Amino acid sequence: MLNIIQIIVSVILIGVILVQVKGQGTGLFGSSEGSFRTRRGLEKTLFQFTIFMVVVFIGMSIVSVRFFN
Repeated sequence: MLNIIQIIVSVILIGVILVQVKGQGTGLFGSSEGSFRTRRGLEKTLFQFTIFMVVVFIGMSIVSVRFFN
């Protein structure tokens, strides 16, 4: 059961990362507007959700290895 949830979390994480990369622009190193800019609105929410999903994925991986291996 934990493996199935981990696969679902990983697919969601991949999707969120791809949405962020798609919105970066077509410059050589990401955005061509400038080096750094502030995240606002939906972009900030997606960034925070990505961090949350990474923490959940790593936590589930540790639990899976420690207790179910």
